[in-house]
Amino acid sequence: MSPTPPSVTRNRIDWAGLGWLFLFFWFFSGITQLLLLTSGNSGFSGFRNAMVLSTIWLAPVLLFPRWTMPLAAVIGLVLWAASLVGLSYFGIYHQEFSQSVIFVMFESNTAEASEYFSQYFNPWMTLGLVLYSLVAILLWRRLRPVYLPRFSALPVAVLLIVATIGYPFYKQLVSQGRPFDEALDKVQARMEPAVPWQLLIGYQQYRQQLGSMQALLQKNAALPPLKNLVDANGDTPRTLVLVIGESTSRKHMSLYGYPRETTPQLDALKAANRNLTVFNNVVASRPYTIEVLQQVLTFADQEHPDRFLTDPSLMNLMKQAGYKTFWITNQQTMTKRNTMLTTFAQQTDAQFYLNNQRSQNASQLDGAVLAPFAKVLDDPAPKKFIVVHLLGTHMNYKYRYPADYARFVDRQGAPAALSDDQVEVYNSYDNAVLYNDYVVSSLIKGFANSDPNGFLVYLSDHGEEVFDEAPHDRLGRNEGDPTRGMYTVPFLVWTSPSWQQTHPRDLQALVDRRYSSEDLIHTWSDLAGLNYDLFDPTKSLVSNDFQHEVRWIGNPYAHNGLRDFDKLPLDKADAGQQVAQAGRPAPTTPRAPSRQPDEGGPPPRNAPRRAGRFSIRSALRARPGCPARRTARTGCRQFPKGVHPGRRHIRSSHPRTLPAASWSPARRPP
Repeated sequence: MSPTPPSVTRNRIDWAGLGWLFLFFWFFSGITQLLLLTSGNSGFSGFRNAMVLSTIWLAPVLLFPRWTMPLAAVIGLVLWAASLVGLSYFGIYHQEFSQSVIFVMFESNTAEASEYFSQYFNPWMTLGLVLYSLVAILLWRRLRPVYLPRFSALPVAVLLIVATIGYPFYKQLVSQGRPFDEALDKVQARMEPAVPWQLLIGYQQYRQQLGSMQALLQKNAALPPLKNLVDANGDTPRTLVLVIGESTSRKHMSLYGYPRETTPQLDALKAANRNLTVFNNVVASRPYTIEVLQQVLTFADQEHPDRFLTDPSLMNLMKQAGYKTFWITNQQTMTKRNTMLTTFAQQTDAQFYLNNQRSQNASQLDGAVLAPFAKVLDDPAPKKFIVVHLLGTHMNYKYRYPADYARFVDRQGAPAALSDDQVEVYNSYDNAVLYNDYVVSSLIKGFANSDPNGFLVYLSDHGEEVFDEAPHDRLGRNEGDPTRGMYTVPFLVWTSPSWQQTHPRDLQALVDRRYSSEDLIHTWSDLAGLNYDLFDPTKSLVSNDFQHEVRWIGNPYAHNGLRDFDKLPLDKADAGQQVAQAGRPAPTTPRAPSRQPDEGGPPPRNAPRRAGRFSIRSALRARPGCPARRTARTGCRQFPKGVHPGRRHIRSSHPRTLPAASWSPARRPP
């Protein structure tokens, strides 16, 4: 009889040996995720998923314990090589490696790519990687075979595979009722934090999104130019800037009368300079980034939502008018949800992609746009059109500002009815607005200091509900249960002295006009002195021919999906609407907030299906005006830490895939 292996006595398992095996495999994925977590750059989900996925590598060494050391060495070598990329990227940029990074690398020219890669070879980085490799070797030397009780190795190995991959897929496919491709996307998203899936899935998704984007770009390139385009300014050198914010409601800006001083720098600019015009009554047509920008940046609107397929975009217009065009974005670059944003960016001559985070729920500050903006201002092109797309005040709000902008920390200025957890979220949003004030004012000041001939327009894509309206239980955006805060947006125009001199307009007399940002392309054309067949002066906010129209909001693809914004109820006045004073205690029975709908996030369990769902395939082949088959699923976002869903759940009518000729959203959050 052969002796009993040293790692098992009868049916007793060597738990210590099993622990060393797990630690070894976890090390390659877990260290990077641990660094991301402890640095405050992301939440817990990546760390958790990396830990779970690491258990799958226990299966082969448990099946073949006598080959533990060579098997672990081979697997470990693959994991080590794959992990070096993500670990190095974190060391340089303090971000998680993602498909967005792959996009930036592959879409850059050779010189840019070489410069990008060269940053990995800093001496301190080399020393860190050597130390990392030595720890991996030391862990490998501690490994030993773990023998499971007879006939149990195979079931345990199968169970590990099922638990890590099989069950999550079953849950998405059966329990959540998702189609196969959506379920696969969700499982892949869970696997991304772990190596080597981080590279394999990232590259696969990059290829998929690149194909979708190229198809959309080809359709855009095939569009005929605008007819009878005339530029009233001729060849005069000029620079025009469009700054697009994110999730910023003017209801939380002191520039618009909010009692907290959240926009001190913009307040000062307005007080000192008549060149800054603050429009008071502008709303967004939809409360989701992709859907609203399909209208803001094109000739589409709520009554003609598919016109972005058949008519040129704002970027096409400016290129046709002879402008060199630039796109600077702090939004996520290459995700399924953001394929359209990248498509818009790719319509310009030069792009700067600054946000390569895998998840929207990660720290990414808009101050990153200032340096490339200054660089573009120095470009020698005589006519420049610059788009700056901010991450603004997008959830999770605490990731949108640095620590020194955490000015609002107590109850003073917040609605008295809020619970302590709600106040924390409320304060973080106002702090994000405060930092957004710094970024936007810095862009205006940087633009002014360049002595330009031109103008700068700033607006947010949509607003945000932050427990503002009674009963103070709503957070985020939801077309099915709209509030004014979800749609009310800031709209600012700054004109240079030289531009104002040659284009005298009394914009201050127009600040109270009722307007929807869906018609921005007409206002922009009017400001820029561009005329063409499709231009409609009645839709220009600054035109003498301007006409007030119904400001439609809602889903234009749903039956009876549109409603008049101006008929929404005003904020309900109640005791909870009163502003709290510093030190005032929380109510004894606070209402818990409802969940934030995620732009492309997972639907709640047993959520009803709604109209408005399309796929990228149907989008590319659909004709304008032709309705497609649609089935939408509601969605909700994971609520911020410490805040729990209450009885009232806001369910999102946000489509998981967009109307005809759009694209299928995925997980956000850019």
